Amino acid sequence: MPDLAQLHGPLVVTVAYFALWYCFLFGLQTRTKYRLKARYQREGRVFDRYFGGDEEMLAVDRAVANTHEQMGPFLASLWLFAIFASPTSATWLGAAYVVLRGAYPLLLGRRVSKVQSKRVAFVTFPCYAIIFTMLGGAVWAALG
Repeated sequence: MPDLAQLHGPLVVTVAYFALWYCFLFGLQTRTKYRLKARYQREGRVFDRYFGGDEEMLAVDRAVANTHEQMGPFLASLWLFAIFASPTSATWLGAAYVVLRGAYPLLLGRRVSKVQSKRVAFVTFPCYAIIFTMLGGAVWAALG
């Protein structure tokens, strides 16, 4: 096991990921919800947060849900790689992952109907590659 001081980088990456997650959750998602609610009210319509099918809300929900569903694999692979293989490489790979994940809502777009899979792939495929690189590297280092 590495010296705990060597784990400062992965710690910072973990905090950055949670900061991004909460920005998506309380910033992007909540802000979108209240903005849409006000717009619907001005237009004399009822905003149904969960079943209304608003494409902007669905796009934001998708960004938040995707970030949440990838949280477990990312954080587990980050820490396994940091402990068993290389804290420095884990920091760089993890930082790249957080930056890519931050771009996800931008590439996803504002409306679900306008999603272009090729744009989203610029985030998802590299993120998967980073996770599998760290998992594979951890297994290789632990068993090799």
